[in-house]
Amino acid sequence: MNVTLVAGGAGFLGSHMCRRLLGLGDVVICVDNLSTGRRINVADMADHERFHQADHDITVALEHNGSLTALLDAHPLSRVCNFASPASPFAYAAMPVETLMVGSIGMRHLLDLALRTGARLLQSSTSEVYGDPDIHPQPETYWGRVNPIGPRSMYDESKRFAEALCAVYERTHGVDLRMARIFNTYGPAMSPEDGRVVTNFIGQALRGDDITIFGDGSQTRSFCYVDDEISGFIALLESDVRGPVNIGNPVEFTMIELAHLVLELTGSQSSLVYRALPGDDPTQRCPDIGRAQRELGWTPQVALAQGLERTIAWFRTLPQFAGLSAPRR
Repeated sequence: MNVTLVAGGAGFLGSHMCRRLLGLGDVVICVDNLSTGRRINVADMADHERFHQADHDITVALEHNGSLTALLDAHPLSRVCNFASPASPFAYAAMPVETLMVGSIGMRHLLDLALRTGARLLQSSTSEVYGDPDIHPQPETYWGRVNPIGPRSMYDESKRFAEALCAVYERTHGVDLRMARIFNTYGPAMSPEDGRVVTNFIGQALRGDDITIFGDGSQTRSFCYVDDEISGFIALLESDVRGPVNIGNPVEFTMIELAHLVLELTGSQSSLVYRALPGDDPTQRCPDIGRAQRELGWTPQVALAQGLERTIAWFRTLPQFAGLSAPRR
């Protein structure tokens, strides 16, 4: 039986990963300081006999937390999955230093844990390492075009440094490493206030507020439904594939196309309004997933309309949207 520690396990992706690992029979140790993670995301697992939760900030040495140390002593680790980082622009702008520290000090603590225990480590990196790319779509061999001192740099450089640190530990110490570069992911358990485009559009549409589009709306993203994303992580975690692997959906949509699809699926009569494009916001972002397809046998299955329907249905279960469940058209 695998014992897997999931750092950031109460966050959006981390909580889905915990749930999937439990379904696969793992003992799961969820570690989160709840700065952006939410206890409600893991509430359904709290009483599971193979689920254990420790409140901890991984930028603090793990041995300083007695309850976490006791868990690790009782359950020798097989795997470590790192999802610990603010991931939305609002969150990392509000916690810039903390974001840099979790990608450096926090990353090192988890790498030292993997080295000490012999556990395999899955690092959740990001398409943000590609910056505003001048190669399209982006393959893993592309080194990126990132502004190291720009308004998004605390997140971009945190993830780039984490990749470099992982590579050093793999080369120097032989840590058993897997690395996923995540592209835009969406689905149930996202915080409605996290500021990412899918949550913004759905929330605005359900409230009947104007849909805010930054720039002229021609910039593109590719959106992967969370169930597909987690399947990609599991395939990578259980594989022998080394080096970064793009895990995302390669089908591109403009922001205007996304907005109109959300309006159609919610039945909202919201209008589109345009605002200035934030600094360093990439104009195109799309993964080349050839490596994941060839070496992992993984391809996303859920189309955007289908995934948005599921996400909108989940939004409508939340208290702040409970009175807005009737379509507006």
